[in-house]
Amino acid sequence: MSTTPGATNAEQPSMRKQLQRVVAASMAGTVVEWYEFFLYASAATLVFNHILFPPSDNPFDAVIAAFGTYAVGFIARPIGGIVFGHFGDKYGRKTLLQFSIVLVGVATFLMGCLPTFDQIGYAAPVILVILRFFQGFAVGGEWGGAVLLVAEHSPKESRGFWASWPQSGVPLGNLLATGVLFVLTAVLSDEAFLSWGWRVAFWLSAVIVLIGYYIRTRVSDAPIFQEAKQEVIEDDAGYGVIEVFKRYPRGVFCAMGLRLVENIHYYIVVTFTITYLSLQVGVESEEILGLLLGAHAIHAIIVPFIGKATDIIGRKPPYLVGILLTATWGFFAFPLYDTGDALMIFIGILAGLLFHGLMYAPQPAIMSEMFPTRMRYSGVSIGYQVTAIVAGSFAPIIATTLLRNTGSSVPIAIYLAIASAISLVALYFTKETRGVDLADVDRTDAESRVARRHGKLDDIPGA
Repeated sequence: MSTTPGATNAEQPSMRKQLQRVVAASMAGTVVEWYEFFLYASAATLVFNHILFPPSDNPFDAVIAAFGTYAVGFIARPIGGIVFGHFGDKYGRKTLLQFSIVLVGVATFLMGCLPTFDQIGYAAPVILVILRFFQGFAVGGEWGGAVLLVAEHSPKESRGFWASWPQSGVPLGNLLATGVLFVLTAVLSDEAFLSWGWRVAFWLSAVIVLIGYYIRTRVSDAPIFQEAKQEVIEDDAGYGVIEVFKRYPRGVFCAMGLRLVENIHYYIVVTFTITYLSLQVGVESEEILGLLLGAHAIHAIIVPFIGKATDIIGRKPPYLVGILLTATWGFFAFPLYDTGDALMIFIGILAGLLFHGLMYAPQPAIMSEMFPTRMRYSGVSIGYQVTAIVAGSFAPIIATTLLRNTGSSVPIAIYLAIASAISLVALYFTKETRGVDLADVDRTDAESRVARRHGKLDDIPGA
């Protein structure tokens, strides 16, 4: 099995150009899919709670109901991760990525066509839930394929840098969604925006899906995957969710633990912040979206720099700092929000996203280096997506419920600190993988498989 290209090869113009093309293909789809996913997150607070659910005397009730449908997407994500991971390990990353971008685009476009609650009653939220499920299912398969397409093409010396670029696609997608909503809320009256303006943002997905799909046709799977695919066929090596849990349980559970606080924190910062500022502080939607817009832009820029740092100092140190800082965020950010001052609010949002970047940037490299190629798509997808069920999906609901029941942000800050403690434990048990050659990971896996077959090995690698 060939080795991953070294730093010298990576510096050649042809190699760098190929990497840049792969990064562009991964990011194009990631921006598109997360634009649509986060568009829903913003619309859940600004639109859906007003027009797709029955009216209520308590404004928090409709928000919680909207966040309930929002959570459906997170429940669907691990299902998508399992399905896409299984077939992505068998047929390739590129093929599954092309399918996922089309599926999420169709679901999002149809959301823009939904009748209101006044028009069709409870059928409106039911259809919304169905479309949200398919949207989440597609996004569940997107992340693993996108980051692996880059990670498996990258040299070991700079994998942290290159693999972090698709992570920037997430805040860029959020930036694009926030920007579109910001323009629409700025140029339209509240009545026009709630009547038809919000639909334009969803219909725009059709255009950017076509662009993202085309860009993804211009790349191919990495040579290391082609070799692993042939090995699976010739050696009848296992792959998929059962195999990865059987052979690499430690990697799966460490990935889940690392993901917990990062996922909770992100959705409190980018989703619950809108609810808190609009209902608790009384800030106008246009101002909130404008502040988020600037913070998302800085977040997207900083992620590759953190990724580069992981190639120098390791994957774990930035993650450790990110967890520790996140544990403090809720205790100072919400008081900053309460001032109602735009600058103070922006500082709170930006701090939250910078803390998040310290955890988010290392994830593609560290998770890719946990698993051999034959089951890598399944391993990273499960580790990344399953946690979303109990993390990001419920974070806005839990935070909104705590605020409604207590009228205080302190319980929310404590909730975030507890999640930080759990991820800190997971980080302790996570191996440092900086500089690992993916070919060596595959070679060790193959040797262990042969030894087990001959009854010479009891230990399970990664267990």
